[in-house]
Amino acid sequence: MKFKDYYAALGIDRNADLEQIKKAYRKLARQYHPDVSKAPDAEARFKDAAEAYATLKNPEKRAAYDELGSQLQGRDFTPPPQWQQQHQTGGSAFEDMDLSDLLAAMGRGGMGGRGEPSAQPGQDFEDTVHLDLADAHRGRTLNLDLSDQGGARTLEVKIPPGVRAGQKIRLRGMGGPGRHGGPAGDIYLHIELKPHPVFRADRHDLYFDLALAPWEAALGGDVEVPTLEGSVLLTVAPGTQSGHKLRVRGRGMNTGKKDEQGLPLRGDLYGIVHIDVPATISPRERELYQELASLSPRSVRELHKT
Repeated sequence: MKFKDYYAALGIDRNADLEQIKKAYRKLARQYHPDVSKAPDAEARFKDAAEAYATLKNPEKRAAYDELGSQLQGRDFTPPPQWQQQHQTGGSAFEDMDLSDLLAAMGRGGMGGRGEPSAQPGQDFEDTVHLDLADAHRGRTLNLDLSDQGGARTLEVKIPPGVRAGQKIRLRGMGGPGRHGGPAGDIYLHIELKPHPVFRADRHDLYFDLALAPWEAALGGDVEVPTLEGSVLLTVAPGTQSGHKLRVRGRGMNTGKKDEQGLPLRGDLYGIVHIDVPATISPRERELYQELASLSPRSVRELHKT
């Protein structure tokens, strides 16, 4: 590859400061932008200026570039691996450019109609919040530590009841400060739920594994099942099979909505039945199982065939 003299590309001295570099780039960008200039080499000149600016505006890249020395100008050279990985300036000429720099150079968005800076919105920030299932159900207040142009700060954020995994909460105007009177940016919080030892959430419904003894599944009855607020009784119908889904209406997650009476609307709670056969049984239990087997001439497999 050919060594390029970025200072010459911008028409500046090697000792130019950042403001001089920006001023030179913006002047060339206005002059040679393909949407403005009809010159045959406009696109190439614009890309050269952008490539030079992307390197020289960055102190680390500029220092690495200066190490190569002006004596390499126009000559073929092979950059060392660390240059290729950390300071390479080839490829896309725009990968290290700020959009505000480009807009200002083109006179679009960076400057007002009378040459005065126009309002620009502040930077948006994104973060991920990991919540316990109970906190997502009830809502909670948490402190969010941020560090931006204004320095370190702590925000008190109220998470509303009923948030779900994958939901995005917008904190309007809590992002970076605007420029030249522009509005502040926003903060977007992505909600993730921590694994729960009992429940699995599917939007606002909750699922759990319901272990039943063989006699409970066969005879039916009321069994105690967990909820987010404590235990409730669930009626199991006689002959319940493994894999059946039993519902407890209105015992799932808060949806964040209310009914006509102003009470919170909730999802449902589902127990997925698993027949739990004891690993060890007493002699008396063995006798009872043998008696049951003698009273049931057909096996379970035969019953399913009919």
